[in-house]
Amino acid sequence: MTQDPPAARVELHEGWGELILARPDRRNALAGPMVSELRAGLAQLLAGGARVIVLRGEGGAFCSGLDVDAFAARPAPDWLADWPEEWAGFHRELYRCPAVIVGALERFAINAGAALALACDLLVAGEGAYLLVGEAAIGMYAPMNLAWLRLKTSEAVAAQLALGATRVPAADLWRLGLVHKLVADAEVTTEAQALAIRLAGYPGQGLAAIKSGLRRPAPAGEGVFEALLATGHATAGPSRVTG
Repeated sequence: MTQDPPAARVELHEGWGELILARPDRRNALAGPMVSELRAGLAQLLAGGARVIVLRGEGGAFCSGLDVDAFAARPAPDWLADWPEEWAGFHRELYRCPAVIVGALERFAINAGAALALACDLLVAGEGAYLLVGEAAIGMYAPMNLAWLRLKTSEAVAAQLALGATRVPAADLWRLGLVHKLVADAEVTTEAQALAIRLAGYPGQGLAAIKSGLRRPAPAGEGVFEALLATGHATAGPSRVTG
C-alpha cells in the first residue's frame, strides 16, 4: 500500500520559512491529518528560527475550505472526532505565534480557508482573488472566522463579511484594511516571499515584540477559539460547524 503524500509541508530559509497547504488536487481543502501536519510544521519552523512565515497553498490557490467529501465519508473517518479540537488548537497556536505570518492569497480563501487567511498578520492578495465567509448562507456556524473577525475588525466589518456571506474581492479587502498589498495574480507567491525576506532582515527581536504589542486581547482570552467552537456545538450542532 502506498502512503499518502503529506498534506502540508514546510520550507525553512534563513530567518523565514513557508508553511504550505499541499493538496493542490483538492484545491488545498482541509481534511484528515492535515491540520495536525500544519501544527507540526508551524512548530518545526519556529524551532528552526523562522521569524517570518509565509502561509500559502500549493498549485495556485490558497484554500477551498473543508473537504466536504472527506467529512461526509461513511463510515466516519477515524480523525473526525478529534477534528474540532485540532482545528481550534491550530488557531490558538497561530494567535500565540511570535513569528509574523504573511498570507499569500491566490484565487480564493473559502470558509475554513478564509479563517486561515484572516489569521495572517499581513496578507498579500492577487487582484482576482476573493475571500468568502459563507457559512451563514449554508446554515453553518463559523467559529474560527468569527474569532479572527472579532480580533481584527469592527463589528460592522465583521457583519459585512460573516452575515453578508458573499465573495469579497481582494480590492474590497484592501479597502477594509484586511489586505496589506494587492498584486498581479501571477505575482502573489513571489511578492509574499519578498515581503518575508525583507521582514526577516530586520534586526533582533523587534518583529515579535511589535507583533505582541499590536495584538488585541482576545475576547474570552486565548480560549476564544474553543469558546466559539463550543457555542457552535451548542446552538448549531457539531455537524453544522465549519471554519
